[in-house]
Amino acid sequence: MGGNLYPAHTRIGLPKMSYHNAAAQLVNLAEAEGGHHESLNPAVTGGAALIILLLLLWVTTRFNRDR
Repeated sequence: MGGNLYPAHTRIGLPKMSYHNAAAQLVNLAEAEGGHHESLNPAVTGGAALIILLLLLWVTTRFNRDR
């Protein structure tokens, strides 16, 4: 009756996933895919994001007026 108290995955020595390992795998995946596209200009992307956020702020303040 001396059964093993530990789950099977710990007995056979499967590696445990850590945040560091997961982040390293994501970085490797991103580098393999490229990640850079000729049509993505950072200034245009950032400017568009700023305009969209300012528009959302303006709309929010219009709906949040006390009457």
